[in-house]
Amino acid sequence: MEYIIKNGIVFDPLNRIDGEKMDICIKDGVIVESVSKDAKEIDASGCVVMPGGIDSHTHIAGPKVNTGRLMRPEDSYRDIYYKKGLKPGTGFSIPSTYKTGYQYCEMGYTTVIEAAMPPLKAKHVHDEFVDTPQIDKGALTLFGNNWIVMKYLKEKEYELCAAYVAWVLRNVKGFAIKIVNPAGTEAWGWGKNVHGLDDPAPYFGITGREIVRGLCKVNEMLGLPHSIHVHPNDLGHPGNWRTTIETMGCVKNMEPKPKYGNRETVYYNTHVQFHSYGGTSWKDFVSKGVEIAEYVNKVDHVMIDVGQITLDETTTMTADGPMEYDLHMSTGNKWANCDVELETGSGVVPFYYSPKGPVYSVQWAIGLEIFLNTDPSKVILATDHPNGGPFTRFPRIIAWLMSKKYRDYWLNEKVHKWARTRSSVGDNDKEYTMYEIAQITRANQAKVLGLSPERGHLGVGAIADIAIYEIAPEEKDPKIIERAFRYTKYTFKRGEIVVKDGNIVKEIFGDTIYVDVKIDETLEKEMMKDLEEVFKKNYTVQIENYKVSDHLANSWKVIQIDSSEIT
Repeated sequence: MEYIIKNGIVFDPLNRIDGEKMDICIKDGVIVESVSKDAKEIDASGCVVMPGGIDSHTHIAGPKVNTGRLMRPEDSYRDIYYKKGLKPGTGFSIPSTYKTGYQYCEMGYTTVIEAAMPPLKAKHVHDEFVDTPQIDKGALTLFGNNWIVMKYLKEKEYELCAAYVAWVLRNVKGFAIKIVNPAGTEAWGWGKNVHGLDDPAPYFGITGREIVRGLCKVNEMLGLPHSIHVHPNDLGHPGNWRTTIETMGCVKNMEPKPKYGNRETVYYNTHVQFHSYGGTSWKDFVSKGVEIAEYVNKVDHVMIDVGQITLDETTTMTADGPMEYDLHMSTGNKWANCDVELETGSGVVPFYYSPKGPVYSVQWAIGLEIFLNTDPSKVILATDHPNGGPFTRFPRIIAWLMSKKYRDYWLNEKVHKWARTRSSVGDNDKEYTMYEIAQITRANQAKVLGLSPERGHLGVGAIADIAIYEIAPEEKDPKIIERAFRYTKYTFKRGEIVVKDGNIVKEIFGDTIYVDVKIDETLEKEMMKDLEEVFKKNYTVQIENYKVSDHLANSWKVIQIDSSEIT
């Protein structure tokens, strides 16, 4: 079907369109220059039009997410989703699969990236993707504590490591390289942790610095669409801001060489709010958000997402097992923990960020401080769902960013005084423009993920993923902002209207995106000899049972890359 969206106020940063009143034409699921006179007209007068939203870091599928659902019936009871003609769902911080897809779509989001897939558990992730409607999905694949990776990097066998990474991504249908607490999650398997970039992992004797630099080198050798996606050491510890800057800096001399997409960075620091803490303990805990922002602003190789605290009851979950154990010990809350054979581990702990809690209020302020001080072309809106709070709070975060008055209300009426005395957020008068909102919710994600040839913009040839919001660009009323960004006037997915006036009107199932990298055959054969021996000796599954079947998706979007010159 053909559509023409008439008279919308368009914000499309990748094409440098800033509030221009213009028409957008759609045919056969893509944006085109013109349509026939039979095209259906959508009147977007007075409305903001943006590309479909992209969440580049969220936890929506897989074993740890399902563990959270199972251990938290109280979370399920909090928010029941029941609308005529749709699958019912439950869950506030960890919604069920159908509810996840519906709610992202209601907000105008059309592509999301699961942030931590253990290769051995990939089938579980993809099985849940199949039951997550309305959105395209991809999965960051965990490599930072993988035994084979650590062995190859320790021996400086970068070509063999690249061949292994390519094999894993192809066989488990993964999208990119994820690194969590490098060397630390492996140390947790021995009852330990690392504290800093240069502490070695037990047995392997390789440091976090060597892992981050090595996998960054591998990433660029392969030319993957996305940069390495890093959760640094010392998450949540006072004083960790120095580790964060040191980790960002350890790859500053590397060149981006993507073979698909147009990213300009080699390093993505996720949920940087949790890594921007000053002080030596919780007693003298202070924000270092400005210092982190200043560093990011002056370098060219880094993109960050914030991991904004939303001050809700939520469920924390991460492949950083020792951090979750620390959280369990400090709160006494129930706890789940898992070791995934040779690859990674994880933990799950329920948590409540009380607005009146001194530390939680500073955490909230740190995230906003990073947003308000970082160049909007280098920062991404995310809550590390559900760790900082549920993704359905994105509209509230947007209201905080667009309205200084609203932030001041929270500072003066809702949160503990530490937010004012231990951060500078109350002194910052910046208010985000609608163009900048489009940058941090769409354009930046598309660029750093390497998806911008097809996604994240409204140019001719782009996939027709479009969100129309019933709001004026200059609006400052937080209630109007929250309502508009929580429920779109229209959401288009691949040129079809799937949301109208905030309601799902059509259920569709999107693509699962993965990377298929071609490697030199001789190099791959050499790597496979090592891999087959490891599987026979250490794994509980046979190598042929490790692979994700082609049927575990509604449809695949395969990004094919030729890196056969690596010998």
